[in-house]
Amino acid sequence: LKMRAPIIGIFDAGGARIQEGVAALGGYGEVFRRNVMASGVIPQISVIMGPCAGGDVYSPAMTDFIFMVRDTSYMFVTGPDVVKTVTNEVVTAEELGGAKVHTTKSSIADGSFENDVEAILQIRRLLDFLPANNSDGVPELESFDDVNRLDASLDTLIPDNPNKPYDMGELIRRVIDEGDFFEIQAAYARNIITGFGRIEGRTVGFVANQPLVLAGVLDSDASRKAARFVRYCDAFGIPIVTFVDVPGFLPGTAQEYGGLIKHGAKLLFAYSQATVPLVTIITRKAFGGAYTVMASKHVGADVNYAWPTAQIAVMGAKGAVEIIFRSELGDPEKIAVRTGEYEDRFLSPFVAAERGYIDEVIMPHSTRRRIARALGMLRTKKMEQPWKKHDNIPL
Repeated sequence: LKMRAPIIGIFDAGGARIQEGVAALGGYGEVFRRNVMASGVIPQISVIMGPCAGGDVYSPAMTDFIFMVRDTSYMFVTGPDVVKTVTNEVVTAEELGGAKVHTTKSSIADGSFENDVEAILQIRRLLDFLPANNSDGVPELESFDDVNRLDASLDTLIPDNPNKPYDMGELIRRVIDEGDFFEIQAAYARNIITGFGRIEGRTVGFVANQPLVLAGVLDSDASRKAARFVRYCDAFGIPIVTFVDVPGFLPGTAQEYGGLIKHGAKLLFAYSQATVPLVTIITRKAFGGAYTVMASKHVGADVNYAWPTAQIAVMGAKGAVEIIFRSELGDPEKIAVRTGEYEDRFLSPFVAAERGYIDEVIMPHSTRRRIARALGMLRTKKMEQPWKKHDNIPL
């Protein structure tokens, strides 16, 4: 922390030594406090290479990234024996806190690897993307990928049918330097993509809706995943590029009972609070409150582009027409005409551009060049925030 250097913790332990009593618990507390002091100052990465149980789990839980090794590492507060004694539930260590559980269900881990060697190699790769601390600025590597490269295949990436999915990950890899993308939490909340890439050799954080999974809707898990990533990038001065194709928030009692309003507010809070360069590209759908949340101009994005295929509105044409012209639902011809009128009047990206909410409607093949130009313009961005002890993010 004094030298402002990143720290990597390698964990393989069974918890506190019972024989040491309260001294062991005091030692835990000292470590935890230092984790908190270093948070947002230097990158902290935890690698779980064996058992990590009891109080041990709280140190990695407070670091920026956690990675696990499949089949040999596990994390839990109370082990299988204690679980059986207290709840009479029979569960294995792998089922209780293995790599699969924490990368797909609990979101505790950001990734998992086959063995210790691969884990260490991937951590090295991640470190290449990260700044050494919160004041050094992002690392800049020599890039052999022409920043003005045009990719004609992007012009046909969006299907003609607006309900047909496509791979947003492919778009990210085509836009960044040499297709080198380090995805964070790839197995969790797969309806949103988060990860690091480079533009002109400089690290950029990417957030993108994934139409291949749940049509790219925002739900509680996706909102929390993206919010944490946005806050990390903001803490370390990493610019954020957001690709938007979101039909809205996921409806249903499970989401509402699970606190979707508060979880969605976390992502809104993270983007609104960010002072790093924010560049947004709307590729297709941007409907309802989800449009506003996904780094819109209204919450502080600096440069907002849209592809010609973009649709920006309160809701899709079919749903809107069925509500506004409910009395004409019995006449399919009238409804078809009304739908066309709605699409022309409300869905076009040029309507948002007229109001200044979109800076420019760009051709897909020039996306990389436009992003690079915007990031270059924003490199010296400085924003002053009013003094406060700390914010009160809706946890």
